[in-house]
Amino acid sequence: MKKHLTLALSLAGMALSLSACAAATPPPGASATEAPATPAPTVSATTGWKLNPQRGAERIKAAGLEVLNTEGAAEHFHAHLDVFVDGKAVAVPADIGFSFDADNKPDGISALHTHDESGIVHIEAPVAGDNYTLGQLLTEWGVLDGTDKTPGSEHSGTDGWTVTVNGKKQAGRINDVVLKAHNEVVLSYGTSPAPVPSTFQFPEGL
Repeated sequence: MKKHLTLALSLAGMALSLSACAAATPPPGASATEAPATPAPTVSATTGWKLNPQRGAERIKAAGLEVLNTEGAAEHFHAHLDVFVDGKAVAVPADIGFSFDADNKPDGISALHTHDESGIVHIEAPVAGDNYTLGQLLTEWGVLDGTDKTPGSEHSGTDGWTVTVNGKKQAGRINDVVLKAHNEVVLSYGTSPAPVPSTFQFPEGL
């Protein structure tokens, strides 16, 4: 049975209804009530990877996605993302793919988003059959945008970064990697962790 949570929309007086996955992971800003089955990695102290809630709607649109009033129900699956810089884990923040009002309250959501820092990426789309990519997620996050020439920094370009999916290194542009159900995606720069994660145990129901 699907459960629904709501997020207040201060401007439109509407609600963002969160579908079944939100019952397993908390809404934006909330802490998890149940830890993922796979232990969380050590979080990097680098602060530049944190999500800036402002201009979230602009980042969603820059990713080629829509700002929705509710999570889509036509297609629903999850992938998992780990990020490493020189072998050190970087936390994937909560609330990627949300837009916020001036008071930092959520007022919109993308089909591609996160609810917490578990690295679980939620795809809840209003139309079935579309592809969602790592590049779109990075755009919504606001990182690896090429605005910093420092290699491997949070705002560097994607040169020198590698991606593995389920333990297999991917050829081509990292931005083009398509997110698929229950894939374990590892984005890394410099020294890779040993071993590179190849699986992720999703919480029951995801």
